[in-house]
Amino acid sequence: MSKKKNKNKVVKKVPAPKQQPTYNSFWSNTAVPAVIIFFAAFFPYSNTLMHQYAQDDAIVIYDNMYTKQGLKGIPGIWSKDTFFGFFKKEGKAQLVSGGRYRPMTLVMFAMEWELFGDQPFVGHLLNVVYFALTCLVLYWLLLLLFRHDKKDDYAVWVAFFTALLFAVHPIHTEAVANIKGRDEIITLLGSLSALYFSLLAFRRKNQLFNLLAGVLFFIAIFSKENAITFLAIVPLTYLIFTKASFQKIAIQLLPFIIPTVIFLLKRKSALGIEGLIGVGSTPTLELMNNPFVKIVDGQYTHFTVGERMATIFYTMGKYFQLLVFPYPLTHDYYPRHVEMMSFSNWKVILSVIGYVGAFLSAVYFAFAEKSRMAFAVLFYLITLSIVSNFVFPIGTNMAERLLFMPSVGFCLFVVLRVIGLFDFQSNPEFTSGATKIPTYLMTGVAVIFALLTFNRNFAWENNYTLFKTDIKTSTNSAKLLNAMGGELLVQSVDVKNEGKRQSMIKEAVGHLEQAVKIHPNYKNAYLLLGNANNYLKDFERSIQYYQKAIALDPNYEDAQSNLAITYREGGQYFGEKKNDLAKAFQYLNEAYRLNPNDSETVRLLGVANGVAQRHQEAINFFTKFTQLEPENAKGFYNLGSAYFNAGDAALGQQYHQKAIGMDAQVVEKMRSGG
Repeated sequence: MSKKKNKNKVVKKVPAPKQQPTYNSFWSNTAVPAVIIFFAAFFPYSNTLMHQYAQDDAIVIYDNMYTKQGLKGIPGIWSKDTFFGFFKKEGKAQLVSGGRYRPMTLVMFAMEWELFGDQPFVGHLLNVVYFALTCLVLYWLLLLLFRHDKKDDYAVWVAFFTALLFAVHPIHTEAVANIKGRDEIITLLGSLSALYFSLLAFRRKNQLFNLLAGVLFFIAIFSKENAITFLAIVPLTYLIFTKASFQKIAIQLLPFIIPTVIFLLKRKSALGIEGLIGVGSTPTLELMNNPFVKIVDGQYTHFTVGERMATIFYTMGKYFQLLVFPYPLTHDYYPRHVEMMSFSNWKVILSVIGYVGAFLSAVYFAFAEKSRMAFAVLFYLITLSIVSNFVFPIGTNMAERLLFMPSVGFCLFVVLRVIGLFDFQSNPEFTSGATKIPTYLMTGVAVIFALLTFNRNFAWENNYTLFKTDIKTSTNSAKLLNAMGGELLVQSVDVKNEGKRQSMIKEAVGHLEQAVKIHPNYKNAYLLLGNANNYLKDFERSIQYYQKAIALDPNYEDAQSNLAITYREGGQYFGEKKNDLAKAFQYLNEAYRLNPNDSETVRLLGVANGVAQRHQEAINFFTKFTQLEPENAKGFYNLGSAYFNAGDAALGQQYHQKAIGMDAQVVEKMRSGG
């Protein structure tokens, strides 16, 4: 007999298994994003590889006597101010308060010169590679900070897009496209790498990683002094991302403190007391080395405290604007591209409110909530502080290369803000579908920035393209106006078309005259104006400009030398082209007074006296010429002719024969009027 089914029996329902979120394999595989980051950093700068030297490359590479000595120059690099190898004289290297001591990258340049010689391609290639590595290290560091398990796709997303945004941001073109910008790259690369290995040492309890962190930070801080800000970044990182005690944080800070102490002692040894990061520095009144100077009653004087602070806050606001909207860019923010500001300016007020508010709120949320957003803000503010002019004068109002390190904090803030709008940190389903909008948004920004970067790099091909491009933006910069004028003069030398050449020289004069209107005591601009007017055969005006430069600096050797040359060339011009013998004597006598051992001046005075029938004076000058240039057959032939003209045929014949014995072809050419 079969059993009846109990129709009233309650069947217990078994719940369906909870559906696991479908993670995007792209975010789960950290290697693929790393490859993308490397190439995203490399390709926008690929058009710099065939560029020439530009801007400050002369100071650290091809005009630096230590760098050009290769390995033999390394001891000099370690013992002197960074600029000493360029100026080659004591004192000139410290034109900017505190001096500059950044030997590590100069050592790199010296080694490259030893191996490859004068090859800017090598410098550009290594800059791009080091930059790409910096972006990778940033990616790995952020993974280490944000990732809690192997499937933490949120952390990979944040790390990837922060590093990607950093890699393509146009604000970095100055640091990467200019070989000299290597100091910015190596400083950040070394600092981030040191922090990465410090965290590994802390998490894996392996002190060898701390030793490696110390070595890397040594490289960083000896590349540029702004690495010292990591003495604040390191404890901040441990505070936000770990549960380390203050005692443990202090221990982890030692690999950063020890290289810093060594650096400061070595810097002091090389630069003196001012080497201690500008300690004891007295700001100069030279506008090109101190932007916080104004003209009052015809005299240069320092800004008031209010004017200085307002101008600094304005540049801080400008920095933020360039990070958000990096256009137009320029390599030059010297006076008066940035005008003197006051606290009545709305841009200054907005900057004060923004920065003070950001600092106070970031400090609160960093300590109260261990906010990662606060970490990003404080990273930006701390690393920017040392180059802001708040701590000590840096010699200019601002520069885009100085945002290289702070931009890490900015990029992290932007990415956290974007992803925060979608509240994905608390959402376990960080899936491909859920992240479409922020991914598309960040990818779109990255593509636009990469294109802007690629386009901006063309300006950095050489000095001429750089100055010609940026003069349209920095229209009121005395330094760039001076540089543009000087470069036009250099370029005009090789121009065969006389009309075009004259046009270039006149354009140079226009830029230089504008430069001295902005900076009336700009001695280098007066020197270049003297050169330009010399080329235009306006010798009177040329002499006036040289004399103005010498009045500003009585020891200005270039102006003194060029003044003597201009008197000489003016004398030759008036004598040969204008048949004005009186004017020729006036100029040549002044040239001789300034430089009595210039052989060409001596020769011309011999010629002029011969034309004026002053035979004994002609003999005297030609005799001196042969003493100055004893291997020159022309000198002895001219001396013989002077004796013939004076009626002494015997000596005349003797010196003519001597000239023939030295170089018969030259004598024959002189006899035929060649």
